[in-house]
Amino acid sequence: MFSDILWIFFDMGSTLVDEQQAFRHRVRDAIKGTDIGEEQFYQTMISYYQQNKKGDKEAFAFYNLAKPEWHSEDEVLYAGVKECLNRLKGRYRLGIIANQLPGACKRLEQWGILQEFSLIVTSDREGVAKPDPRIFEAALQRADCPVERCVMIGDRLDNDIAPAKKLGFKTIWVKQGLNAYTSPTSQWEQADTVVDKIEQIMALFGV
Repeated sequence: MFSDILWIFFDMGSTLVDEQQAFRHRVRDAIKGTDIGEEQFYQTMISYYQQNKKGDKEAFAFYNLAKPEWHSEDEVLYAGVKECLNRLKGRYRLGIIANQLPGACKRLEQWGILQEFSLIVTSDREGVAKPDPRIFEAALQRADCPVERCVMIGDRLDNDIAPAKKLGFKTIWVKQGLNAYTSPTSQWEQADTVVDKIEQIMALFGV
């Protein structure tokens, strides 16, 4: 399926980057001073994700809590990411298509993987966010590559898989993070391939 691929595009959050501690930090900030337990909030959030809803947003609304700021400093790379990118780079061009707060390139540099990417397209720079197809189209234009020779890898069916597939990308769903609890709701959310961990990508591409 991936024998004719030239470009591999990655999402960042919950794809390359483990956001678990950042989510936990946000929840602790939100429930501070209340009688709501951290695990209680988390289970409520998961139950909404299992209903294919935006679980964090729904849980904050359910408990009538404001959503605190995001702590990017709590983000870390998933195990195997550096090796995976290094191996893939020897055979493919790598890019990023991600919804990110300002400073994404700086964070990639701090994690030691900025140099692995030939193209980085993020919402804070483009002024448009996934699932808007324009952010994917911008990446395709700059890559100067036919869409059928591109792969999109991400953790979200609604933001990563569906919009990319509609444009003609090959797609890989990485079931990491909270969106692992969701399920496809349409043909567009049916990824071409599903993996449980980002490091499994290496075997798919034979590197």
